[in-house]
Amino acid sequence: VMGSVAAMNYPVAIVLPESDADAVGLARLSIYVGLVISLMVTALLYIFGTEILHLLNAAEIVDFIYLIPVFMFFSVLSMVSGQWLIRKKMFSLTAKVTSGQALVINAIKAGLGFIHPTAAALIVTTTSGVFLTAVMMFFGMRKKQSCDVEKSSCSSPALSPWQLAKRHHDFPLLRTPQVLLNSVSHSLPIIVLAAHFGPASAGFYTIASAVLGMPMVLIGSSVMQVFYPRINEAIHRGEDAKSLIIRATVGLALSGAVPFLVVILAGPTLFGFVFGNEWTVAGTYAQWLSIWIFFQYINKPAVAAIPALRLQGGLLIYELFSMSTKVLALYLGYKFFESDVIAIALFSLFGAIAYAWLILWVIFHSGQLSKSSEKNELQKTS
Repeated sequence: VMGSVAAMNYPVAIVLPESDADAVGLARLSIYVGLVISLMVTALLYIFGTEILHLLNAAEIVDFIYLIPVFMFFSVLSMVSGQWLIRKKMFSLTAKVTSGQALVINAIKAGLGFIHPTAAALIVTTTSGVFLTAVMMFFGMRKKQSCDVEKSSCSSPALSPWQLAKRHHDFPLLRTPQVLLNSVSHSLPIIVLAAHFGPASAGFYTIASAVLGMPMVLIGSSVMQVFYPRINEAIHRGEDAKSLIIRATVGLALSGAVPFLVVILAGPTLFGFVFGNEWTVAGTYAQWLSIWIFFQYINKPAVAAIPALRLQGGLLIYELFSMSTKVLALYLGYKFFESDVIAIALFSLFGAIAYAWLILWVIFHSGQLSKSSEKNELQKTS
């Protein structure tokens, strides 16, 4: 949760400027902000860390508390490197780094599982994995020379860090709260299930969401990385952004319809077969979660278009509404029905409706932008 907001979402803005110079300025600004916030969190944990952990009933992780700001800063470096690769459309390098990092880190985790199977080993390895991603991306960029250093296109930003911060102020003011709320809302079912239905229910939810999230990570995130710079270019050039978003959304819907439908129809049987009979409840969770995660999977083009369409304020309002409905869903499932399955079902249905509304809202605004661009073009022609 903290890692996602450590740089106030300035790294996401790296793709937007037309000049590489301003993009480099945003990268530097992101690192400065990430370093300051990580140091502030370190000081906060030094003074109040023990009290905070006791308040969260998590005193057992006190030995690892200072890995939180370390993880935050590593996350900033990783996000900055990743957004620069997206800007430069170096998708093959991104894929190599992602797969290489996953191979190395998971191999280390598996090895430590045999040699030294402790929580400390997992925590330190996970933290190191974020740093490894940043290092691999950095050296990959240096090797491919993604900046034209000879022409100094990347060395001297046209605007100062303060000017860049002001120009993209909607990212810390609007996008950061939205990302924070989104991270918290994704963690809500685990917290509620563990507190009211026991750790087994939280475990069922975790494995169900992890399995269903794989297509979103492998395909949805890749589509978003490619689509983000493409839609930004289209808007700069006055192209039909609406049709681009619709085509990409429909394409994802067609690619995901069959796999998600299979889980909806046969979730308990599939999970029982793959993981064992004791995990059939996770399959029941997966049946309902498939509806929500399917819409989360197909909303990637719409979400990628939001920064370029300057809809950050509306996205924050949407996130507040969406999180409120999810809280309501879990409350109804626990308080009135006293059923973990009904709680997950309501959570999924409310979430799916919210994602569908988000897609339609972005498409509507992209259509308004296209009409405005056509009108301006006609006026120039006249």
